[in-house]
Formats: sequence, structure tokens, C-alpha cells
Amino acid sequence: MQADFRDHEYFAEAEALASAWLRPGSGEPATLAQIAAHPDGLTAVAAAVICDELEGVPSTRIARIDLSSGAIDVLTHGPRSDHSPAWSPDGQSVAFLSDREQAHVSRLRILDMESLIDRPTCAVDGFVEALQWSADGRSILLCVAEFGSDLAGAQGAFTVERNGARDALPPWSPAIEGVADATPWRSLWLYDPAADTARRITCDGLNIWQACWCGPGHIAAICSDQPEETHWYGADVRLIDAATGAARSLFTPDDQLWHIAASPSGSTVAVVEAVCSDRMIAAGNLRLIDTISGRIDRPDTLGADVVQLHWRGEERLLFAGVAGADSLIGLLDKTAGAPRQLWRDTARTPSGPVFPEIAPLGSVADAALFLCESFFEAPSLLALEEGQERVVCRFGTPGSDARTSNLGTAHSISWTAPDGLTIEGWLLTPSSPGPHPVILQIHGGPVWHSRPNYVGRSTIMQMALGRGYALFQPNPRGSSGRGQAFARHVFGDMGGADTLDYLSGLDALEERGLIDPARIGVTGGSYGGYMTSWLITQDQRFAAAVPIAPVTNWVSMHLTCHVPNFCELFLADDIDNPTGKYHSRSPVHFVDRVTTPTLTICGALDRITPPGQAMEFHHALRTAGVESLLVTYPNEGHGVRTMPASFDFAARAIAWFDRYMPAEPRPDTKAA
Repeated sequence: MQADFRDHEYFAEAEALASAWLRPGSGEPATLAQIAAHPDGLTAVAAAVICDELEGVPSTRIARIDLSSGAIDVLTHGPRSDHSPAWSPDGQSVAFLSDREQAHVSRLRILDMESLIDRPTCAVDGFVEALQWSADGRSILLCVAEFGSDLAGAQGAFTVERNGARDALPPWSPAIEGVADATPWRSLWLYDPAADTARRITCDGLNIWQACWCGPGHIAAICSDQPEETHWYGADVRLIDAATGAARSLFTPDDQLWHIAASPSGSTVAVVEAVCSDRMIAAGNLRLIDTISGRIDRPDTLGADVVQLHWRGEERLLFAGVAGADSLIGLLDKTAGAPRQLWRDTARTPSGPVFPEIAPLGSVADAALFLCESFFEAPSLLALEEGQERVVCRFGTPGSDARTSNLGTAHSISWTAPDGLTIEGWLLTPSSPGPHPVILQIHGGPVWHSRPNYVGRSTIMQMALGRGYALFQPNPRGSSGRGQAFARHVFGDMGGADTLDYLSGLDALEERGLIDPARIGVTGGSYGGYMTSWLITQDQRFAAAVPIAPVTNWVSMHLTCHVPNFCELFLADDIDNPTGKYHSRSPVHFVDRVTTPTLTICGALDRITPPGQAMEFHHALRTAGVESLLVTYPNEGHGVRTMPASFDFAARAIAWFDRYMPAEPRPDTKAA
């Protein structure tokens, strides 16, 4: 495989597919994200994905949507990305974040909705990660990360530095870790829009992962006493005085926390407690905390793992959730303790980069606004009113829609693991007759899940289906959507029983005549990269493997990544145990069993599964005589996210599968 892939036909194909979805230079939104409805429910704002050119990540702009006509007006023009819009309580202004001055360094800006002019605000010490208006519109709460902070795995897991931070140093100057008092913190700030001033309200010693207003004078926050990413796993909920920064504990969980939201008066804090493998990826149980008495209620949420929360007055809580293969929207009456299902679907899901996302709509508690998509149907903006869907606008183009809809068919499937546990997943089959060569796609986490995300935004999925490969996406034990006991199965057993969930799934597909057992490939990123590496050491059926951002040696992973607490929690073992799972569940120790040609992908900037993990596996495979290639992208973190590197990655991965398990068998299987 050549170093420069830009002239390869697969690179050109990946670029063309991305162009068909993003329509670079057209000024037209490919889709929306982070939707926020105006208080009157007649319009909304959102981060519209608008691609200027096929470089970097697609930029976003603040756009206004007329919820009656579906007309979209783009209101900001970058450069880079404007995102996270939030209406002022009076509906006259929109606060948003923008990294115009420096990539990944977002600052607060205010957009006047009458003049449509946006203005910068005063600087803070770091970059802003989230914002929320106070109920009276006189303050904006800011969650600020100091320069040098690491992003979560879902964001790329790289370090955000201030431009020019090292300019005063000679180029040979070393990087140093372990300096006392040099670790960056995440803190809370209050911005005054009238005075254009901001003040920090929390000090070092209290790290803020997520926060919200909790009545007029307090803030509820997910906090830890230490700032490193690894300490999020032990975070708790605290109530912070907005004037003094003083904090008191509200709730110490057994597991991890995310999605914090407080009722308007501040009397109740809602938060999701869940078994989590990554910050920002949380699907679990709803906890309602009485801020006066400290009582914790655990209401039913229609059997779903909750993934988003919005208070609708003092007594009702709008939520999104996942339940098995279904996505759903519900409304909880706090007083009655009874949830009501508003929307549920198996084949479709509300859009969202991690889990389904919804926005409250107008003053009616059970009205919601959300993008909705399926595997082969582009997103549409839907208004859910009185239990009925109304299409506001659709995305995609006739050409791309036709091509995507003809790529194949999605099947929700289930099978029984060797221990009797029912496992579910998705099988996407191409339009050609079977049995098909299949690529096993393993999701990350391990606590996450695969759902019906639109394949039209994935170049690699389109290229695979278009060539005749089936795509198998299991949700094994440890996945989200089937309750915390199901998720907890993977605690202390990564690479254990879940290994057999994948293998028995492939057995079931073979028994049903759906796949060709001689042409089975496997790929996945993060935990999916670990499991890809692990599976080929445990079973020789795989014709080709592409692990992405993998873990391959738990000892070196623990000592070099920024989340060693994750390793301890999920292995349920001690790194000093010479016979424990740090060793027995590391793929690098079992390469003598591997026969599968392996293409390993990593990013040089990755802090959560450092590139050394990929390098160790590659060299171990080569030492064992296994065909192996290592591809390291110098400007990527956790996963390959920027263009044109993403085209290169898709092209190389498809070429690898095409070489060792061609969709159309041919005499020269090494033509790629």
C-alpha cells in the first residue's frame, strides 16, 4: 500500500461522496445540530453544517429556521465554526460559541436578532465549553476550560493549547509533565451582557465538568476535586453559590454522571447516573435530587436509558432515551411519578452525534423539535405537537437521496449468546443477492450502542455497501439501551463474554445463510479497535482486520493514557497483578495466534488511546510473521475526523478489505 493515496480511485470516490453530502461552497446547510426553539415556538436557531471546502472538519454557522415554512436563513459567517446557540429569555438575542480566532478555542458571542449583528465578548482565561442564560437574562453561565485541557474521547481526545504558547521557547525546548500547580482546571464564570464583563466564580481545587443554573442564585454542577480527565469517573453533584463560589455536596453516585438539569426554582436537580466508559457518553437512570432535603428519587423512564433532559416548568421533565433497538421521547410528571411516552421508533432515531437529541418546543410541555433519520433516509426536521409529527424541512438532495436509498436494506436482528443471553444488533445488506461478504463494525465505549444513523454521511459505509459488503453492527453486553445491569456485564470482563457475543452473532448470520463465512472482516474504533485486535487473537475466521485507535496493551495503556481510572474500573483489576486482566486481556500478548492481515489506524495526537498502542500491536504482529501495516495520521486525535485525512482513511480501509476479501471474488485478490 503506497504512502500517497491521493491518486487512488478509492480516495477520489470518498472525496466525491463527502462532497455530495456536504456540497462545499454552496452555502447550503447539509444538516442541523444543537437546535434551540424560540420561546414563542415559531422559529428556532441551530448550528447549521455548512462546508466551505473539503478541508478540516465541516464548519457550522448559526441559522434561523421558520418552523412554519421550513425556510432557513444563515445568520453568521465564521470563519471556522459558530455553535451552541441559546436564546435569551426575552427572545431578542442569541448567545453562541465561536472559534473564529483560533481553532477549537471557543469564545462567547452575542447575536442581536433585530440587527442580525453579532459581537464578541470579553476574554476569559481559557476556552468556553458550554453556556446557559440566567432566567432573568442578566447573566450567562460559562463553563471554561483552561488552556492545556484535554478534550473528551467523543471530541477527539487531544490537548487544546493557546496559539503561540511555545513561541518564546527555542524549538528544542522539551515538553514537561508533572510540574506542581501546572495542571489546567475547568471552572465556572458569569458573564454580564450589559457591562461586557466576566468573573470567575470557582477556584482551583474544584473542577467543573458540566453545570446549569439552579434557581436564581445557585448553580448545580458535576464536579471533582482533581482536574485530570481520569477524575471525571469519580465526579459528584454539588450546589454552588453563584456569588461566593462556595459549594456543598448534593449527590455522590455509585457510577458516573452527565446530563445535569435543574428545575426553574432550583428545588430539584435532575441528572443521569450511568455505567460510563467515556465522558459525554452517558445513557442511564434518572435521579431527581431535592436540593433542600437531599432526598433522591429514582423515577421510571419507560424502561429506557435516558440520554437527554429538559425541564418543562417545575413539575414536568422532557427526556430522550434509548430502549433496546428503539429511540423514544417521554414526559415525566414529577409529582405523579408517572412517565408518558410521546414518540417511539425502531427504524428511525432522533439525530445526534452521540445519542438522540431533542429540543423543547414552545410552551406546551409535550411538544418537541428534533431531527429524525434512518440508515437510508436523510435527516428531516420534525415538530412533535399533540402526539403528531409535522415535517418542517428535509435535508439531502434528490441525487444523494436516490443513491443512498438504493444502497441496501437495514434489518434489526437478535441471537442467543452461548450463556443464553439475548443479543441484538443491526445488519445492513447491500442490494446484490447474498450470501454477502460481511464487515463486522464494532462500536466504541464499550458502553455505547449502534443505532440507525444515516449512512449518507459516512463515506466508508457507502463505499462498503456499494461494493456488495454487508455491515454487521452488534450491540453486545455492555451496550447502552438495555438497562444498567446489561451495561454492567462488561465491568471486569472486557474481552470476556462479549467476545462470544460477536462470534455467536456471526455464527447466527452464517446459519441463516446471510453471510459468506470465507469473507468476514472486522473493524471498529476505540473499544471497537480493542475488540477488533482482540478478536483476531481469539478466532481465525477473519479475512481482514482494521482496528482504529485501539487498546492493545492494558499496562502501557494505563501508564500513558489520560484515563487510567477507566482501565482500573473496567478491568476490575490492579496493574500490579502479574496474572490479572491487565495481562490476560491484552491482545499484544496473543499475536502468535493471529493469521489475519491487519491494517491498524491511529492519530498521533490521541490522549485516550495513545498511538503507542497501535505501534505496539503492529510491531508484535510483524514479529509474529503476520502481515501488518500501521497508518498514523499526524494531525488526528481519537479517530480520523478531518478532511482530507478521512478520505485517505476510508480509501485505505476499503482497499484493505477489497484486497483480502473482495466483494466480487477475482483471481488476483491483491489488485488493491
